[in-house]
Amino acid sequence: MNDISLLGLFWIFFQIGLFAIGGGLVAITMMKQAIVDRGLISSESFYNMVAIAESTPGPVGINMATYIGNEFYGPLGAIIVTIGEVLPSFITILLICKFLTRFAEKDLVKGALAGIRPSTTGLVFVAAINIILLALFNLPSSISELTSLESVKLLFNWTPIAFYILLLWIRTVKRIHPIYMIIAGGVFGYLFL
Repeated sequence: MNDISLLGLFWIFFQIGLFAIGGGLVAITMMKQAIVDRGLISSESFYNMVAIAESTPGPVGINMATYIGNEFYGPLGAIIVTIGEVLPSFITILLICKFLTRFAEKDLVKGALAGIRPSTTGLVFVAAINIILLALFNLPSSISELTSLESVKLLFNWTPIAFYILLLWIRTVKRIHPIYMIIAGGVFGYLFL
């Protein structure tokens, strides 16, 4: 699993922290590309990390950086990779405090911010779709594997789909706090998956 140096992992997360405008959910898409698509960890392991990072207090991007750093290089890796994720935001905020008040009304700045909004929305959407596909479907490696009606039925993870619909209904009707839903998800996964 350690096919990357600690400095290389720091640099990956520094870049993610630098370009993940829109928050942690945008960063998840970038992390998947940087970590999973390079073959450093499996897609399933990555989305298990996402589930843990979403379930713990704090920003998901920072939680993911800490978790991945720890998985690769232990506590020191957790610290270094987390610094890599946070450092660009820290630098950016310092620069914004110094300069944005002068430039906030400039057309170029307004245009750039207007263009960033839809792109970050798209990245959040991609992360959500990837999580839904992994959690609720058994996707084959190719469409040609779907040769019969039975294989199409096997495409769906029916138990998690039913649980998802139940929680969606409960959340909509009862307005239960999300922490209870996370706890219910953990118990459900332990008992049934």
